[in-house]
Amino acid sequence: MTALWRVELHSHTVWSKDCLVEFEKIIQRCEKRAIDRIAITDHNTADGALAMQKIAPDLVIVGEEIMTTHGEMLGYYMQESIPAGLTPEETIRLLREQGAVISVSHPFDRLRKGAWREEDLLKIIHLVDAIEIFNSRCIYKADNDRAAAFAEAHRLCGTAGSDAHTVREYGQAVTLLQPFHDAPTFLDAIRQAQYDKNYSSHFVHLGSTYAKWLKRLGLKKRLWAGG
Repeated sequence: MTALWRVELHSHTVWSKDCLVEFEKIIQRCEKRAIDRIAITDHNTADGALAMQKIAPDLVIVGEEIMTTHGEMLGYYMQESIPAGLTPEETIRLLREQGAVISVSHPFDRLRKGAWREEDLLKIIHLVDAIEIFNSRCIYKADNDRAAAFAEAHRLCGTAGSDAHTVREYGQAVTLLQPFHDAPTFLDAIRQAQYDKNYSSHFVHLGSTYAKWLKRLGLKKRLWAGG
């Protein structure tokens, strides 16, 4: 029987405004936590993922976390960035043109700017491939539970991810998948997904805030990026 891959499906790098972690630190962390593949899903850009894939082509899935007018989406196996601020329908259209697989980020997290109202999600649910049913950064377990119940009710695949912004977060939640090599085989794999789910400390959100302020101030410290 083929061993399942441990796949991190939601992670950020220094290319995100609220993250300070450089590529090499992430690669080292993946080795330490036996992560077979990692989707780099920086906020509103795939450029960081494309750059990191050149360094670690067998590790990185090119992705992006995209803020639409109604909530955030995750794209996988992307070729280029999609800008923020488009409607969900337009964002999905551009993702499909690239042949990407689409999930919906932390749809019901009550504390997130990028969460969704259920009535808005219902309008596009037939156009996406999956729902993020577990996010390690959700403070309220009920919000993840609601996402899992929604995915089950609508017969959608579920993805799980750490939403990592600091080094210790990578691999907190991984999706266990049959080996895959492109978007179609990845989509087939998530239809049979299993999960290794763990919550991160609430304090990791301070790391994101710290990163935002350092970047706004133009400072170069890497205290929260360190291992």
